[in-house]
Amino acid sequence: MSKETIIVLLLVVAAFFGGYYFSKSEGAKGTPTVATPTGAQQAVTEVTIDQVKALFNDKNIVFGDKNSKLLIAEFSDPSCPFCHVAAGTNSELNKEMGSQFILKADGGTYVAPEIEIKKLVDSGKAGFVWLYANGHGNGELATQALYCANESGKFWQVHDKLMTQEGYELINTTVKNDKTKSGVMADFLKGAIDSNTLKDCIDSEKYASRLAEDMATASQMGFEGTPYFILNTTRFAGAYSFTDMQSVVDEAI
Repeated sequence: MSKETIIVLLLVVAAFFGGYYFSKSEGAKGTPTVATPTGAQQAVTEVTIDQVKALFNDKNIVFGDKNSKLLIAEFSDPSCPFCHVAAGTNSELNKEMGSQFILKADGGTYVAPEIEIKKLVDSGKAGFVWLYANGHGNGELATQALYCANESGKFWQVHDKLMTQEGYELINTTVKNDKTKSGVMADFLKGAIDSNTLKDCIDSEKYASRLAEDMATASQMGFEGTPYFILNTTRFAGAYSFTDMQSVVDEAI
């Protein structure tokens, strides 16, 4: 066997084991469903402001005034890693997903959009609506918990607890979409909401049908993967930094 042949065989073997290791390590974290944004490239605007305003109804999770100059819709999945990145409450995962997602508080440049959006809503400058879209496959029970929490006026408290590293692991490795784990979910969230009330609400499945309805709405709004933000009529598909959205915000308000 020639020296050149031996080298080729060694390279093939190395590539095989290298690829195997990469696929296994990636699978442990879950494969992201949205490519990471590399710049402020905004999707072509195809959504009308009337479509966005129509989302601000009694059925959806809504904050702020639908008549605000700036209306923001987010389609998200509590099991989606990039949704956690955009929430800004899971700094560990932000670091794992790439240097461009390291939060400013941790020495990076990334500004989590959800945190800034909430500030805009709280200051009366924007209206916000949150809807579910399947972006990772394990967030159905957690989403029902969010709808139940909203019913009790505890959406953000429950949301922020779910969007921690502990919440991410609970959703993706322990609970997933197992209806029998509603007690586990409720117990995890007991510091944010009454656990008995939450468990009863989840078990009633009163919001189970909302997931399909939200997905249908997402499709109508040009959904491209989670997280998916619409600021008035400008769409951002992916975990964009809020700095990429700033010009749209400034123009609106």
